[in-house]
This record gives sequence, structure tokens and C-alpha cells, in this order.
Amino acid sequence: MKRQCPAALPPGAATCNPPQRLPSLAGTTVPNSDLASLFECPVCFDYVLPPILQCHSGHLVCSTCRPKLSCCPTCRGPLASIRNLAMEKVANSVLFPCKYAATGCALALRHTEKAEHEEMCEFRPYVCPCPGALCKWQGSLEAVMPHLMHQHESITTLQGEDIVFLATDINLPGAVDWVMTQSCFGVHFMLVLEKQEKYNGHQFFAIVQLIGTHKQAENFAYRLELNGHRRRLTWEATPRSIHEGIATAIRNSDCLVFDARMAQLFAENGNLGINVTISMC
Repeated sequence: MKRQCPAALPPGAATCNPPQRLPSLAGTTVPNSDLASLFECPVCFDYVLPPILQCHSGHLVCSTCRPKLSCCPTCRGPLASIRNLAMEKVANSVLFPCKYAATGCALALRHTEKAEHEEMCEFRPYVCPCPGALCKWQGSLEAVMPHLMHQHESITTLQGEDIVFLATDINLPGAVDWVMTQSCFGVHFMLVLEKQEKYNGHQFFAIVQLIGTHKQAENFAYRLELNGHRRRLTWEATPRSIHEGIATAIRNSDCLVFDARMAQLFAENGNLGINVTISMC
């Protein structure tokens, strides 16, 4: 949407002529992209966003690269802590492309909104969803399952909406993770049982993630169920996207949670079977 802003007149200026109007910076296409290019960092080619500092010659570098440099990358002069207030004012009127534009994000945002959006952008790279694996892999959503199958071959995949997730040797000491994948409805889910050491003993956290986007995850529901002699423990929820990860859910106990004594009520010979049911909403 185009928006026209009247040019500001200096104090005491004559007003007999109608004030000229400046062209809009936001909401345009080619002019806005040309303006945004003026903010490109010469080192990483990301955008230099407020607060904007310049060297003595007026060259800019982003706040991420600046601490790593000993001189200006453009003129090799000394770095200075000089605020470029003019460029900061221009930045307030420019829409900056999301850093994941190359992978499909079409949004352009004000610099005050850019970082928050990019933290949750659906087009940001996926990381390996395997808990505790210290795997540094990143890639597209389509590459997640091939990565798991080739680099984490110990992970079992079961087919169907109703399966039993069998965690063996739950009495192993220390922190332990059990992981498997479940395929149904044309998509894949990752089931995680995490055992943590707490001050009052061990605690177990069970959760289901969709190997897909947050929007896709909203189309499904899952149920986890422990069954024992005249006992039943059930948890129902919407699966999380692997983009979100499970750390926040576990920290907030937003999953199936039970302690070691509870686990023994449902375990058999040190093995714990969790019934997993996936359904479409």
C-alpha cells in the first residue's frame, strides 16, 4: 500500500508555495529493494540495522561482524563509534527482506520486526531433531528423514496410526533418550522419551513431534498411553513441529511427565511400552 508523507519545512521557511511531497519508501518494489541494498554489510552481506555505526569515512558494517574486525573492511581505516543518525532514519522507512528469502520467504519487514520473525520463520533451515546426538546437521524439511535414516540408523520407524513405542532398559543410570519415528497419513512423526536426573530422582518426559511445519502440525493430535494392572496414564495434545524442538515443552512439563516410581508401575522386566495414537483433527 503506498503512503505519501509531506516533506518537513525548516523553521521560518516561506509557506507561499505548496510543500512538495516525497515518494513513499515503504510499500514500493524496486525503489525499496534499492534502498535496502544500501544497508548491506560488506562482510556478511546481511543488513546493517539500527543502531548504525560508521567509520570516519562513513562506511557501515553490521553489529555481528563489527566486533570481529580491527579496521573498516571498505577503506581499512580505524573503526569508530560514530552513530549514523541519517541512515537510521532511512532504515525506519525501509522494508527489509527476511534473511530466508532465498529458501522461499517472501516477507519484507521493518527492522524492528525482522529479528523476531526470523527466529520463527517457517523457511529457516531445519536442524537435526535427534535429542542428545550433538549432530550439527542443517537442511531442508525434505532432507530431514533421509538424514535420520542414513546418519542415525539406530532409529526405528513404525508404520500406522496406532503403534507401541517400546523403551528398553529404562533403569539405565543417568540421562537417557529413546527415539523412534512413526509414519502415517503421509507424514512422519518423531517420538521421544527423555529421562532426566532431578534432585528428587529421575523423571521421564514423553512427547511427539511432527517432521513438518507448525501449520501442518495443527492438523494432527496425538495420544500417549501407559497401561498397567488396573492402571492407565494418558496424555493428549497437538504435536509440536521439529522446528520448535522439545526443550521448551519439557521445561514447561507440556508433555507426558512421570517419575521413576510411576514408570515401575507400568514397566515389565525393565522395559516400558507406550501406546501412541495419531489422529487427524
